[in-house]
Amino acid sequence: MDCLKIGNDTVIYQGEALSVLHSLPTASVDAVITDPPYSTGGMTLASKQQDPCKKYQNSGTRKAYPAMLGDTRDQRSYAFWATWWLSECWRIARDGSPLLVFTDWRQLPSVTDAIQAAGWLWRGVVVWQKPSARPAIGEFRRETEFVIYGSKGKPNLHSRRCFPGVFKYPVNASTKVHIAGKPLELLKELMGVVVEGGTVLDPFLGGGTTAHAAQLTGRKCIGVELSPEYAKLSAERLQKIA
Repeated sequence: MDCLKIGNDTVIYQGEALSVLHSLPTASVDAVITDPPYSTGGMTLASKQQDPCKKYQNSGTRKAYPAMLGDTRDQRSYAFWATWWLSECWRIARDGSPLLVFTDWRQLPSVTDAIQAAGWLWRGVVVWQKPSARPAIGEFRRETEFVIYGSKGKPNLHSRRCFPGVFKYPVNASTKVHIAGKPLELLKELMGVVVEGGTVLDPFLGGGTTAHAAQLTGRKCIGVELSPEYAKLSAERLQKIA
């Protein structure tokens, strides 16, 4: 397990999420915001286990990305696995901390079950609308992903702002460094539920967007990333703004 500190506000661990989480102290972070591998992208197990660059991109857009690891679990093992790491996150979070977990429509039932099995209080579902989603001839466009919102017990509310339940941001392929990277502006909006100056835990840092948004909004971040390539990309990205 390698550890890299960037300035005074960001720490990146390169290693497997559960192994790293086991090493972090209890009640030491103020929020968990993460975008784990979805292990979806198809209607059958065979299609879900394709290379992510094939199942998550249109055939005409083939921007090169490093390999995305840990994205081939079946439905049952995904729910077990999510419960394990969410349980560790519950232990590491302080009482009242918010939890935000990205997912898609296929894994929505598994993730909502897992957060409750792990001890979190499920408080709602936030919708991310993607105007650039692929069309579906004869069907409904699958233009939304979801952010499952929970808290460790009664939530600590740090803002008088009433946040929307739907956010509309396009995917900008020219700026993202991870095949499943989320818009930076969306993550900056989500940071509004985290106490200013607080520490955010992201067990699946990917291209570093959570840490980037935390830095830009005056929060700290502890990130974990399995892929050495993505851990390096995240560090380079964050060093530019530290």
